Amino acid sequence: MDKQNFAFGKKNYIICAVSVAIIIFGFILMTGPATTIEGGFEPSIFSTKRIVIAPITCFFGFLLMIAGILYPSKKTDSTTNIKDK
Repeated sequence: MDKQNFAFGKKNYIICAVSVAIIIFGFILMTGPATTIEGGFEPSIFSTKRIVIAPITCFFGFLLMIAGILYPSKKTDSTTNIKDK
């Protein structure tokens, strides 16, 4: 069976998968109790975890995703290995 040509290499997919996990973790850090009319004001919406750490985590995940997409793969083109006679 022929080897399929994928757009990215194995390392690219691993980096992208790790970055998706980091982004999801950042969004999980943002969750918490909400302020509602019935429940009253919830001061935890202004916690450092929700307004500082979680956005920085998501931003790092997005930067890692860009790095995973732009990471050069070690593919060799078969036409570059042919020597001129």
